[in-house]
Amino acid sequence: MRDLLEDLEAGKHFSDPDPVRRAQIQSKIPLPKRFYAEVSVGERDGGFAVLLDGKPVRTPGRAILTLPTRQATTLVADEFAAQGEEINPVTMPVTRIANSTVDGVSKEPQPVADEIVKYAGTDLLFYRAAAPQALVERQAAAWDPVLDWFRKDLGARFFLAEGVMHIEQPKEAIEAVRRHVAARFEPLRLAAMHVMTTLTGSALLALAVEAGAWDVETAWMAAHVDEDWNIEQWGTDAEAEHRRAFRKADMLAAARLIAALG
Repeated sequence: MRDLLEDLEAGKHFSDPDPVRRAQIQSKIPLPKRFYAEVSVGERDGGFAVLLDGKPVRTPGRAILTLPTRQATTLVADEFAAQGEEINPVTMPVTRIANSTVDGVSKEPQPVADEIVKYAGTDLLFYRAAAPQALVERQAAAWDPVLDWFRKDLGARFFLAEGVMHIEQPKEAIEAVRRHVAARFEPLRLAAMHVMTTLTGSALLALAVEAGAWDVETAWMAAHVDEDWNIEQWGTDAEAEHRRAFRKADMLAAARLIAALG
């Protein structure tokens, strides 16, 4: 049964980047029955592993899922313990990050770091509305403190633009971000930062959360200033709310994982 879980997650069923689409796909296929009674954490190979009835969990790539800290491993163990009669990987965001790290990021961490830096060149926080004034003020209130933190702590000064026309950022600022990311060149940390970056469209928000300079709830709200403004003007729908809830769960999971790494 353990192989069934691995095959289920390794296939196309849970590979869609849209969490709602993942849930829709998942709802159309049978989920594996829970095959274990006890979940625990044990030391293994200089790290820690999740044990199901005493046997280590394996990733979809068949590697033993080993994490660097007991706290991080406990997050994964808690997701396994929280499963009911069936095992639903959609409800296991920390486990998904851990699996992707062991099977992918740990083997090639540099492309992940490079993509985070690339996001910083076209970050959400740089592109501001020209009007209405209320939205302009909301963006400034939510985003300027993050830019101030980068300027004071990293010496990175960025250019701002109105609208969506691309603006080239100073090389010195991008290099400051690159050095900051390079100092965090740990596969699991990189994977979690990348998740937050792609969910928010902002490497700056992700890096501020990782550094402890910004709490994850505030960062999540900052990433949705424009969306929330549009909702106030035009309303929302159930599918959009559902999608946002799934994405927020992934964001919170990434932040918890970073905190658990110490």
